[in-house]
Amino acid sequence: MPQLGLGTWLSLDGEAIRNAIDIGYRQMSVLDKSLENFGLEYLDLYLIHWPVAQKLVGDCDPLNPFHNTVLVKHDFVETWKGMEECFKLGLTKNIGLSNFNSKQVSRILNAATILPVTNQIEVNPHLTQKKLIKFCHDRNITITAYSPFGSPSRTWVKPGEPEIAFDHPTFVNIANKYGKTSSQVILRYLIDVGTIPVPKSSNKERMKLNLDVFDFKLNDEEISSIDSMNIDYRAVAAKEFLDSDEYPFKEEF
Repeated sequence: MPQLGLGTWLSLDGEAIRNAIDIGYRQMSVLDKSLENFGLEYLDLYLIHWPVAQKLVGDCDPLNPFHNTVLVKHDFVETWKGMEECFKLGLTKNIGLSNFNSKQVSRILNAATILPVTNQIEVNPHLTQKKLIKFCHDRNITITAYSPFGSPSRTWVKPGEPEIAFDHPTFVNIANKYGKTSSQVILRYLIDVGTIPVPKSSNKERMKLNLDVFDFKLNDEEISSIDSMNIDYRAVAAKEFLDSDEYPFKEEF
């Protein structure tokens, strides 16, 4: 699995996707279309995006995935069984999870005949997720890190909410040492702590910068200095799911 991918949420620009492929991106987990729409015979990786189930009651709005949906009760273990069938049929080469907490991951592992290869979760300097990362790694599950910069383009941000400051002295000093940018330092940090970051961008030059993080490595002191910026703040709290029994963020990790 590539060590860095491209986030595509809020990015509907087909040209941006083509640019990413030309530059060298191979992991985009664009999973909201059917194989028929893709014109593909199989996917490399297919995820359960949330442990919470929704039912569409109107037109789908890709920019607002919670629009025209209602919460429904459904056992995600049954969904996993369907994922396993997709694997057995050769429709996907790997299957995984997204936004599952440790207890939910355990439920999947206890029922699975085919194990998840990854758990895609929010990880960034404000939400380091150390316990969940270790929990998954101990069970041979990789961590895909979405919103590595704290999702600065999120539409629901309110005044006064924390934002990752790219001009923070910690980032700037490390960036100057290695001749990199603050964003590259953050991505390198996420790789060095054992995650696979998927930064979202539709800018070709920024895509190139995001990929240019494999010629340096942070030392333990630098990693610790970024670790200390953790405030357990979720940019993607998905409060629309709060009423669900399976809302994943009620647990510690």
